[in-house]
Amino acid sequence: MSPRRNRPNRAAKPEPRPDGDRHGLERTESWRGEEWVMRPVAGSGGKTYRCPGCDQEIPPGVGHVVAWPEFGGVDDRRHWHRPCWNARDRRSAKLQRSRGAPRH
Repeated sequence: MSPRRNRPNRAAKPEPRPDGDRHGLERTESWRGEEWVMRPVAGSGGKTYRCPGCDQEIPPGVGHVVAWPEFGGVDDRRHWHRPCWNARDRRSAKLQRSRGAPRH
């Protein structure tokens, strides 16, 4: 008897999605009466983002979520911490900043 192999079948290719979605984890969620497209990001790149949920920075290399209105453009994308995105309905719209805090 030969040993078991756990190698992926290289010949099998994933089926293209009929809606043309290139990103398998991308999904649409409803929030504030609007449809939002949400995509998890592994945290690559060397850019720092500011989370609109907690107004804290998302450093490079940290996994997070990118969300934008369904019919919005590139400028409408927002980068959220995953817990902040999940708690977006429980967060207030008023952000409290100290006097010396930068406004990004």
